Amino acid sequence: MNFLKIIYSPTFLLFILLLSGHSAKSQKVDTDSLLTVIVKDMKNNPPNYKLNLERSLLGKKLAPDYLDYYLLLGRNHELLQQKDSARYYYNYVIDKNPKYEDAFAYLINLDLEEKKYDEGLMIANKAIDLYPENKNFQLKRIAYYSSQKYTKNEEKSLQSIKEKFPNDPEIQQLLVNLYSEINSDILGVYYNFTSISRDAVGPWHLASANYIRQRKWGSLVGRISYANRFSQSQSIANGIQYEIESYINTGKKSYSYFDVAYSSDLAFPKLRLAYSFFYNFKNGWEADLGARYIKGKDSESASFNVGVGKYIGSAWLNFRTYIQKDNPAFLINSRYYFKSKYDYVSLFGGYGTSPDNRTTLGEYEQRSTLESYRIGIGYSVTFSKHYIGGFLASFNKQEYVPGLNQNELELGFSLQYKL
Repeated sequence: MNFLKIIYSPTFLLFILLLSGHSAKSQKVDTDSLLTVIVKDMKNNPPNYKLNLERSLLGKKLAPDYLDYYLLLGRNHELLQQKDSARYYYNYVIDKNPKYEDAFAYLINLDLEEKKYDEGLMIANKAIDLYPENKNFQLKRIAYYSSQKYTKNEEKSLQSIKEKFPNDPEIQQLLVNLYSEINSDILGVYYNFTSISRDAVGPWHLASANYIRQRKWGSLVGRISYANRFSQSQSIANGIQYEIESYINTGKKSYSYFDVAYSSDLAFPKLRLAYSFFYNFKNGWEADLGARYIKGKDSESASFNVGVGKYIGSAWLNFRTYIQKDNPAFLINSRYYFKSKYDYVSLFGGYGTSPDNRTTLGEYEQRSTLESYRIGIGYSVTFSKHYIGGFLASFNKQEYVPGLNQNELELGFSLQYKL
């Protein structure tokens, strides 16, 4: 046991290295071997940080210009929570040779951990100047902006890095998270017109006005909707629905959706309740699980929904299924985002009637037992700084009694104003 201690002591290693140090070449080999020993030990569980410090100091004496030893000194000091010593060695390496990317990475993380935001931001900017293609350095700068609530700089940097890495799901997810935390108040109106191919049936009209209040904790939406459905050129169902909708952040990677809607009129269900839980995984993946409840005049129904989505660069793909009493419903939705979350083009399609389709809620109980096939396109754009315009068109082949179908064409228009 004592023999092993002697072999692995710094003094013994120094003695062996000096014996083999008759030439620069042999010394180079010995210092490289010592470096390998240190790196290998740091991969152990647990590493011997104090012994690695002694070994690194030994290597520094043998090869004072070998900066890898200084970097290892900094790393082991940091892991021993000796932050000032770690910072000294990281800075020493950077000053001597800025080509050591790891030194920048360790120092940036250290400053971020210790909330030395000004110093860390300077190091991050220097690293980006030297390594403009290193995505991690740019993400670290964004982390500094986020920590200091520099929202405009954070958004600007995210948009800039998105141009360099357009297909990176992590960057797109960061943009979505940022936009969800920006305070905003929005007033909006929406109108939907439905034309039905069956003789003397239709058209249907749906109009709504809403107010959206978005804060860091989530968003709250108040909505009033008016529907009027015609047949034989006469109104057969009309009325008003009152609705409250909310998205609440429940963690760094999760949020919940709530919705409550009430109406005493025939054009809408008497009560609609909805809840979904969303969780964001790595690499742009998201999953959701929820439930829906609808109470009509003489009936009530409950359903469950499961969904999965993924960011692929600036594109968002989502698949959701609704498990219902009679017929399931499936929906595939895709969006391609441009400069903000309000600027996008969307394509969607599906089978069946879902409890989330507002235009058909008044007939949900009947339609959910029948077949339907839907496809559509949407477009949203910001203009004149405060305005958001939207357009939607969809085609639905709807079974109205078993074996008989009607074609439905929907056109939707929206206008929102950011206060």
